Amino acid sequence: MFVFSTAFLSLTKEVEAQAVVEDQVIFGIAVRAGGRYDNVRMCVASPSGVKGGPALDISFFTEIGVSKDMSVSINIPIMRPILFGAAFGMLQFEPEVSLKFRVEREGKTDIILGPSLGITLHYGPDYKSGSSANDRGKSFFALGPRVGGYLGLDFKRPGEVFNFQLGLSPYITPLFSVSDPDDHRGVVIGGILEGHFRFAKD
Repeated sequence: MFVFSTAFLSLTKEVEAQAVVEDQVIFGIAVRAGGRYDNVRMCVASPSGVKGGPALDISFFTEIGVSKDMSVSINIPIMRPILFGAAFGMLQFEPEVSLKFRVEREGKTDIILGPSLGITLHYGPDYKSGSSANDRGKSFFALGPRVGGYLGLDFKRPGEVFNFQLGLSPYITPLFSVSDPDDHRGVVIGGILEGHFRFAKD
């Protein structure tokens, strides 16, 4: 009887733990705006010769709960890859994965923080180029790891399928060109303000 009870309690705890993880599956849209120093890539919003400029994007993300206070978030940018490809014949694609920890607080907001790791993929001219066709240099491929972090506030809405999160993401990316005679290389340092529109999975 004791063995049966112990096994039943263990199974119950496992089911409860799984239910907590399942309740933390989130899908959402992130609106991101910030700026960066960039001594490699051309910025379409900056004059030729300027190293860096503003950065805007809209992305889809999925957040998967690991425990009650820890989750893994996968972020896939959408707007910038499509816009740059269609309007400028360029590629800037920066998917990333974040490990997020929740610090529960009394009241309507929790603190969310953690590290992020991704990759930057680039195809286009360097920062010396202008946005006009006559002022553009030769395009090249470049890539590099994107290392950063996240610090934000989660505005809780218990029992609702939607809530909002506001955060700040600093990051750094060393960039290295691929099969490039001019051997472009450098660093990108930036920060992004993010608004996350989060929808809980049914």
